[in-house]
Amino acid sequence: MTSSGTSPAPVSPYLVLGAAIVLPASGHVILGVPVRGLQFLFFMVILAWVTARIAPPDASFIGRHAGGFLIYALSILDAYKLARIRHARWVHNAAQGSNNSHGGITPHT
Repeated sequence: MTSSGTSPAPVSPYLVLGAAIVLPASGHVILGVPVRGLQFLFFMVILAWVTARIAPPDASFIGRHAGGFLIYALSILDAYKLARIRHARWVHNAAQGSNNSHGGITPHT
């Protein structure tokens, strides 16, 4: 904890999003959940292999590995969602700790 009593700011959700797009599972590593990222990588490889075996030979590269690309897209969304939730929770907790924690709403008396 910092001296003001609030936790440090979490990693920017946009940084996590960019990292997850550039390198699969890196967004999860930045968030501190590398096992979750490895699980996504494992299923990316497995489903890419399965769809490569099932797809017709004249299918495009993306068509032959569509299962892997699906899991890749889901991992990007998952890392970004986790980062957004952590950031929103941090903002909420920081607002609760400030003197003006009512946000313009007066409590019942």
